[in-house]
Amino acid sequence: MGRIVIAVYRAKPGQEAALHELVKAHVPILRSQSLVTEREPIVMKSGEATYIEIFEWQSQESIEAAHANKAVQKMWEQFGKVCDYIPISEVEESRSVFSEFTPVDFD
Repeated sequence: MGRIVIAVYRAKPGQEAALHELVKAHVPILRSQSLVTEREPIVMKSGEATYIEIFEWQSQESIEAAHANKAVQKMWEQFGKVCDYIPISEVEESRSVFSEFTPVDFD
């Protein structure tokens, strides 16, 4: 059974453009490793250089397999250089009953 997750990435100072490119490549890389479903991710941005990504892993086992996957580990290392992972509760907009974000299109 799939697992839908919300991942939140806050850009480190001066790293927003690099983070944008990594988020753009994130799900395609996971797909190339057969770890996520074909469900299209939703990517949005808060006003504070923070990206929110909602996507679906194939299963709990896929999540666990990602931690041993060399391609995924390399990608996560790059993420670690340009952003901090934060809980959604730290995003200002998430404190509203109807949270609003700016959509991100990678076209």
